[in-house]
Amino acid sequence: MLVAALVLSLLSVQDASPLPLARPPGLTPADLSGNWTVDLSTDPAKPYLKAMHLDLAADGTATGDFYDSAIEAGRWKAQNGRLCVSFRTTDGAGPYHTAACLVGDHVEGQTWAEHRNFVFVWNAARAED
Repeated sequence: MLVAALVLSLLSVQDASPLPLARPPGLTPADLSGNWTVDLSTDPAKPYLKAMHLDLAADGTATGDFYDSAIEAGRWKAQNGRLCVSFRTTDGAGPYHTAACLVGDHVEGQTWAEHRNFVFVWNAARAED
């Protein structure tokens, strides 16, 4: 009896509301499209900057280039309040898998190169035209 009462009381205090799935008002593919300067620096005293250009199409595909390599198999999605892109590039020796999301006015991302045994965690700012 005591267990049943405890279970009922726990069920009554749980918030069953789902997480918001819609993108924030005004967040569009254009917010992530364009030219970015990616900071791959591991030491603040030694800047390591590379260009990234993203084109996000209405059909969910993403094209452009990153680290002097064409984007392959790119996809984007706006969900759970985030606008993110994922894609693959190559250096000729193997693939680089990248995932990145718009956070305010900048992009936060990571790139994994299995064949080189590393992950880069990086930030990007809008490139000055």
